[in-house]
Amino acid sequence: MPKRRVVLTGLGTVNPLGHSVKEFWTALLACRSGIRRIARFDASPFTSQIGGECRNWEGVPADLLDARENKRMDRFAQFAVASAIEAVRDSGLDLQAEDRDRVGVIVGTGIGGLETLETQHKRMLADGPSRTSPFTVPKLMSNAASGNISIVWQLRGPNFTVATACASAANSIGEALKVIQRGEADVMITGGSEAALTPIGLASFCALKALSRRNDEGAGVVVLEAMERARKRGARVYAELVGYGASGDGYHISAPEPGGHGACLAIRHALADAGTAPENVEYVNAHGTSTVLGDLSEAVAMKKAFGDHARRGLMVSSTKSATGHMLGATGGVEAIVSALAIHEGVLPATLNLDEPDEGCDLDFIPHTPREKRIEFALSNSFGFGGHNACLLLKRFEG
Repeated sequence: MPKRRVVLTGLGTVNPLGHSVKEFWTALLACRSGIRRIARFDASPFTSQIGGECRNWEGVPADLLDARENKRMDRFAQFAVASAIEAVRDSGLDLQAEDRDRVGVIVGTGIGGLETLETQHKRMLADGPSRTSPFTVPKLMSNAASGNISIVWQLRGPNFTVATACASAANSIGEALKVIQRGEADVMITGGSEAALTPIGLASFCALKALSRRNDEGAGVVVLEAMERARKRGARVYAELVGYGASGDGYHISAPEPGGHGACLAIRHALADAGTAPENVEYVNAHGTSTVLGDLSEAVAMKKAFGDHARRGLMVSSTKSATGHMLGATGGVEAIVSALAIHEGVLPATLNLDEPDEGCDLDFIPHTPREKRIEFALSNSFGFGGHNACLLLKRFEG
């Protein structure tokens, strides 16, 4: 039996460049940076004092969710719910009229409710165990985003959370694709969310020497839908999701495998899943974290996976240069970027790329976006623990 075709019909995001897809995409193409001095807490004692902060966030807007429900969610879950509501509205779906047994949610996170954990730990130490909030566990648990999204619309389809560090959102979207292809659901709300820009989060990444000293918030959620039902209802389609590949490095808990073997496997699996040749892919939204080891390993992986095409016909950019690294949310936001690159015919730039490292010698679209009609876009996401996930999107031709 042929696999069911799956399309993206709704997009939603909260991230350092905007609290909606329109704000985000406009800022991204204008080459604005969302990296600024941290304002939510005093960052002066830290070696890195800048980050991709979602400014002016006061919870899910009151017309979407009441104050009591906002209070019962960690910041990361609020980002996810707001993004999901935008994505569903964008899709044109009336979920109250759908068979909600056939609508599911998979939203990943790398860390979950870190702010809640940190806040409640301080409260317990200062005021005693009895003062700890009864909502601590429901707020900090990693599955709070998926759970709260399902509650908004009383969705009863497959519902779970993926936690594969910075690959969480991409793995979530890939698994949601497979759920629809297997016929277990017709619609999936999927992506990732993170709100790790807290004192302990910043201190931990500073200790790893993983941050710039010259850094992680957001959510990206998409609506995936079985193609035949989307076409039947006349939905606007941003792109078709045609391939998903996942692999492990089996190498180191935080460093990528230098030869890029695991990442290359994930790319090849995505291509094989789609049944397409490497030379058909024109654009890659790279994981591109601007670390010496990570960027070189990813470049090596792309050269292995794409062969001569990597240098001759592949265009690559890292939009983390504008947003910062959103950890478990990054694959969701970058899937949105890849879908819009196909739909709008514009490839975002890599900001601040003045002196590429040796070996990072592909076409990285420096400084300025590029207008280009493309058929295929690949989105790479790689996480601590050696988790690799790649999503392949294609222009939808009906």
